[in-house]
Amino acid sequence: MGFAKRHADPLIPLIGCVLLIGFGALFFPKFLTATYLLQQVQIAAFLGVIATGAMVVILLGQIDLSIPWTLGGAAIISTAMAASGHTALEVLAIPAGLGFGLLVGVINGVGVAVFRIPAMVWTLSVNAMLLGLAVINTGGFNPKGEASGLMIAVATKTTLGIPNAALLWLAYGAGVLWLFRRTTFGRALFAIGNSEKASFLSGVNTTRVIFAAFALAGFSSALGGLLLAGYANQAYQSMGDPYLLPAIAAVVIGGTSILGGRGSYAGTVAGTLFVTLLTSVLSVFQIDPAWRQILFGAIIVAMLLTQRRRIM
Repeated sequence: MGFAKRHADPLIPLIGCVLLIGFGALFFPKFLTATYLLQQVQIAAFLGVIATGAMVVILLGQIDLSIPWTLGGAAIISTAMAASGHTALEVLAIPAGLGFGLLVGVINGVGVAVFRIPAMVWTLSVNAMLLGLAVINTGGFNPKGEASGLMIAVATKTTLGIPNAALLWLAYGAGVLWLFRRTTFGRALFAIGNSEKASFLSGVNTTRVIFAAFALAGFSSALGGLLLAGYANQAYQSMGDPYLLPAIAAVVIGGTSILGGRGSYAGTVAGTLFVTLLTSVLSVFQIDPAWRQILFGAIIVAMLLTQRRRIM
């Protein structure tokens, strides 16, 4: 089976994006302005980076539920170091935050690949422990600190009129796409998603691939956390909670099979844009956040049922 056949079609979420923009423009003409669309791309970049890591794990047929506090923990660490007043700590603020995400990813990889504990259970437990550590560290109050100048510049500034966050997402996505298409890791990722046992018998080091996938997911969540901290100029409690369901929704809406082995990064990009625009439309119409969560959950369930029918 060639790589192209493993791809999902991003056309459906792209059509959804056009419909959302058209629907919003009927009530608010600003939906068709370049300023609004670029703002949505900037916001989509935050979710897109996080969804990138979520997709890598989902391609394995696994799921990462530690996104919220991997994201939040990285943001807390980076902002605390950036505002410490010590030059050495300020320089290490971003690497420390990204390293934290990488470490959480490795821990998740140990649980899933070595101890063979279901990813849903392990990563949810890790997320709970990270939450507890954050509460102990902050005493339950909003963490102190502020984003570094570089974090703010990447998250909020533009280059030639294009948001820097979008450019970062573009570069990061290009790197991940290269991994999918040009490396043994990418081929093994799809193979394990189709059948881990068959991949192992074929000589694939499945443990190493699972480790790398969860490490990349943790890194992606941390990178998303740094972008969000730069956008808000601070870290705050539960800043990652609103991104777990939308990140998974973006991947699933983009056509990636929740059972693993099939998906495309183009689909995830399209799904991310759709989720971002949908969130914007719901916000403009002042839909309660609880109903937004219900809607995202319903969309995921609908996509899962659709995928199940295709398999049957």
